[in-house]
Amino acid sequence: MANENLESKRWLIAGAAVIIQLCLGTVYAWSVFKMPLMKMHGWDGKTVQYTFMILMGILGLAAAFGGTLVDKKGPRFVATIGGILFGIGTLVAGYADQIGSITLLYLGFGVICALGNGFGYVTPIATLIRWFPDKRGLVTGLAVMGFGAGAFFMGKIAPIMIKSFQQIDPNGTIISSGVSTTWYIWGVIFLVLVTGSAQLFKNPPKGWLPAGFKPAATTVSAADSFTLGEAVKTPQWWMLWSMLCLNVSAGLGLISQHSPLAQDIYKKTMGLTGDLTPEQVAIVAAAGGAVVAYAAIFNGLGRLFWAKISDNIGRKMVFLIMFATQAVLYVLVAKGFVSTYVLFIVASCYLLACYGGGFAVMPAFAADAFGPAYIGKVYGFMLTAWSTAGIIGPFVFEAFKPQALFIAAGLLTAGFCITLVYKAPKGKKS
Repeated sequence: MANENLESKRWLIAGAAVIIQLCLGTVYAWSVFKMPLMKMHGWDGKTVQYTFMILMGILGLAAAFGGTLVDKKGPRFVATIGGILFGIGTLVAGYADQIGSITLLYLGFGVICALGNGFGYVTPIATLIRWFPDKRGLVTGLAVMGFGAGAFFMGKIAPIMIKSFQQIDPNGTIISSGVSTTWYIWGVIFLVLVTGSAQLFKNPPKGWLPAGFKPAATTVSAADSFTLGEAVKTPQWWMLWSMLCLNVSAGLGLISQHSPLAQDIYKKTMGLTGDLTPEQVAIVAAAGGAVVAYAAIFNGLGRLFWAKISDNIGRKMVFLIMFATQAVLYVLVAKGFVSTYVLFIVASCYLLACYGGGFAVMPAFAADAFGPAYIGKVYGFMLTAWSTAGIIGPFVFEAFKPQALFIAAGLLTAGFCITLVYKAPKGKKS
């Protein structure tokens, strides 16, 4: 009976994890806010882009620290702090738009949101790995699927909200972008949903295993798990770190410029040139937001798909497939073979599916290699690769726009080579 209760509890925790990740994943719809902020305040692309770069740089570091706290303070405490910070950061970002302060935008969206996001992101992963040793790939994929899908809702809803709340004077001058009100509303939603869901989080009883489950001999058991200090001394930890960093760099670069890229291709497809009418501007903006939303669906579905596949064909094989196919597709886009709006949607959906797949498969990859006992720290610190990628990817796509897609293909090719030579570490008892 007790085991049945725990079985029900672990799926309830999994549901709470999805809700949290849905909220946190809305940051991936950043590009839909970029153009309204630029037009409202006269900020250039690089100035606004620094917000996303700061966010991604701090997010991974926060996840690393949050992973340590999960092992010390427990998942409920860390996830609650994450929800509070994420909600407050969104509210501060809204006020930054209202008063036209780029510095406050950096602080709110770039720093406070990132801290909350990192704490909130790592907690469900570390917790679910312990609750689901029998479905490690599937359940981490399910959780982080929410993170990828969060951008879908924001990508579809935010442009409508921004337009609805936008204020224009009789001379046609924008006096309120609509971004501030949008962020105020979402900030309150995040405070309620993330902190509320966090109250369900709890680690399983020590030594607990699902009924009838016997750990595979190819994975490291809880008793033989590597500590963080032991794991980072192995080349395999650094190889996994590099694989995650390279996959994320390419994906984040695309995400950071996704809506503007989609808008440019849409205008070419529809033959729109010169100064556009307000109605055409709105249509083009909606087309860019639509691509962000559609790709976000596949960012989420890809996390579930690749994670489930990795339980069947292995984590290494999944990464080899994702690296190889993405590299080829980036080259095709760069060469102009993906020249229409519809084809760009298809390409975007697949690239974001692989991007999300890397996040879904890597926690299970790390747990297989180093065990579940210290996974909060071991995988948490591995997410510093996310921080590094958060600087590399957006910087490359902003500073080297003509060559950015080729550079992304090169990064993915390097990831393929590292994955090809990867071999699991020898167990501590060997």
